[in-house]
Amino acid sequence: MKLAHIAALAHLLLVSSAITSASAGTGLPSSDIPLKLQSSRVLSNLRDKPSDLEKYIYLRGIAESNEDLYFATLVNNVEEVMPIVYTPTVGQACQKFSQIYTAPLSPSRSSGLFVNLADLGSVAAVLDTYPSKDVKCIVVTDGERILGLGDQGANGMGIPIGKLALYCACAGIDPKTVLPIVVDVGTNNEDNLKDEHYIGLRRKRERGEKYDQLIDELVEAVKEKYGESCLIQFEDFGNSNAFRILEKYQETSCCFNDDIQGTASVVLAGIIASKGITGVDLKDHRFLFLGAGEAGVGIANLIAYAISDETGCSVDEARKQIHLVDSKGLVSEARVKSGEKLAHHKLPYTHPICTDAPTSTLLDCVNTLNPTALIGVSAIPNTFTQEVVEQMANNHANPLIFALSNPTSKAECTAEQAYNWSGGRCVFASGSPFAKVELSKENIQTTWGTKNAPFRHRSNVRIPGQGNNAYVFPGIGLGVIASGATRVSDKDMLIAARTLAKECKSSDLCNGSIYPPLSSIRDVSLKIATAVAENAYEEGTATVDRPKNLQSYIQSTMYHPTGGK
Repeated sequence: MKLAHIAALAHLLLVSSAITSASAGTGLPSSDIPLKLQSSRVLSNLRDKPSDLEKYIYLRGIAESNEDLYFATLVNNVEEVMPIVYTPTVGQACQKFSQIYTAPLSPSRSSGLFVNLADLGSVAAVLDTYPSKDVKCIVVTDGERILGLGDQGANGMGIPIGKLALYCACAGIDPKTVLPIVVDVGTNNEDNLKDEHYIGLRRKRERGEKYDQLIDELVEAVKEKYGESCLIQFEDFGNSNAFRILEKYQETSCCFNDDIQGTASVVLAGIIASKGITGVDLKDHRFLFLGAGEAGVGIANLIAYAISDETGCSVDEARKQIHLVDSKGLVSEARVKSGEKLAHHKLPYTHPICTDAPTSTLLDCVNTLNPTALIGVSAIPNTFTQEVVEQMANNHANPLIFALSNPTSKAECTAEQAYNWSGGRCVFASGSPFAKVELSKENIQTTWGTKNAPFRHRSNVRIPGQGNNAYVFPGIGLGVIASGATRVSDKDMLIAARTLAKECKSSDLCNGSIYPPLSSIRDVSLKIATAVAENAYEEGTATVDRPKNLQSYIQSTMYHPTGGK
C-alpha cells in the first residue's frame, strides 16, 4: 500500500481512536470513554501495524486529532513508543516525509512552521501565522544533517516535531507552548530535488549571506515576539554551520545545540555512571573518538570541561586525554604542520604524536594510544570491528564501547557484537535502542566489574544503555522555562550530566546499563530541571521570582495528558 494511502487511512482511524465523550446534539457516540481506555485502544491498534513507519504515521494522525490522547499513549508507554516517535523510526520518516505529509490549511503544532528564503524581511509575519501565541520552546533545523542520514532538506521537519513531542512527554512542557521550525534554504539531496512530492524549495542549498541573514532574522524575531527567555534548540545543522551558529548566539540568546551539547551531556552522564562498573574515575580515562564532527567535538569539549571542573587543571590540559579520528585519520599536530587546513573545532585536539607510532587505522590508534573509552560518532556502520573491540578488552578489564551513531543502521557495532567480542566485559552504550543480550557462559570471561567498583556481579544478561538525548534536553528545557532563564550555559550541560548519572542505580548497573530506565524519565527530567533552574538563579539569568520550593513549583507547572495540568 502506498504511503499516501496509509496516511489517509490513519486519519480515518482517528474517528474510533480519538472519541472522548459526547453531549446532546454532537452527533457522536454516547459512551464516555476514559482517556486511559482510549490510550490502550491506540496502543492495541499501534501493535497491529506491520511496520514502524506505519506506526509512526498512525501516531502522527493521533497527534493531529487529539493531543492529550497522543501524549497519554507516549507518557504511559515511553519505552515502547519513543522509538517510534523518535529514533530510530524518525530517520525513516524524514526520508519519506514528503510522501506522508498531509498538507494542513494553515500551520499547526503537529505540522510545524516552514521559513524559507522567500521570507527574508518578513519572518516575523511568518511567526504570526502560527496558532500558539505563548511559545516558550522552539526546535529548529535547516535539514542539512539529519541524524546520520545527511541532507534531507525540508523533509527534516520530522526532527523538530519529534524532539518537541519528547519535551512534552518526558518533561511535561505544555504542547501549546512549543514550535517546530524548518529553515528551508534548499537541499543538495538529488533524490529530493527529483521527487515530484518534495515539499521544500527545489534549489541547491544556499551557502551565502542570505543564509546568515535568514537565521539572524529568525532569532531576533523569536526574541521580539516570544521574549528573551524563549528557548531555541538548534538541531541537525551541518558541521560548517552548527558550531559557528552556536558560537554566534550562545552569549546573546537563550539557545543551545542538542547535537553538540545535549549529546555531550548524556554521554558524559554515562561515563560518570560507568564508574559503578569499572571503578575508573572520569579523570583517569583516556578517550578515543571515531568521528570529529558536532557530536564528537561536543562530547570531547564537555568531558574536558568536566575534568577541569573536577580536578582544577586547565581545559587544555584535560584535552590531552582525548584524541579524535576523522575521515582522514588521527587528528594530530603533524597534520597541521603538513599544511592541512583543519576545521577550527578540531584544532584544540591536534596533539603531538610520535611519528613512528602507527595511527593509519582505528586499530592502530587503539594500540598506540591505549584508550580506556572508544566513542563512535561517525555514522559509519561496522567500524568497531571484532579486532578493535577485542584489543580494547585485551588492554582493559572493562573498556567503554559507545556506538552512538543514529539511526540503528549507522551504529558502529551492535550491542551483541560488543558484548560477545569483549567476553561480556565491556560497558556498552548506543544512540538508538538495542535489545538485551544474553551471553552464553562460554562468552563470559571474568566476573562483571572490578575490585575497585562498588559491586561485582556474575549475571549473563546485559541490558545496553541507550545514550538518548531525551534523558537531558527535556529537563534542561523545563528548567529554563520554569526559571525564565535567558541563557543556557555549558555549566547547565555539566549539571544535567551529573544529575542524570546519580539516577543510575545499582539495579541498572548490575546488568550493564549506565542509564536509568526510560520509564522513570519524567522524574529524571524534573530533577534535571530543578538543578538547571537553580543554576539560573545562581548565575543571575533567571527572570521568574524564585519560589520557596523550587522542585515543587516546577512539578506544578508540568503538563499531564488528562485534559489539563
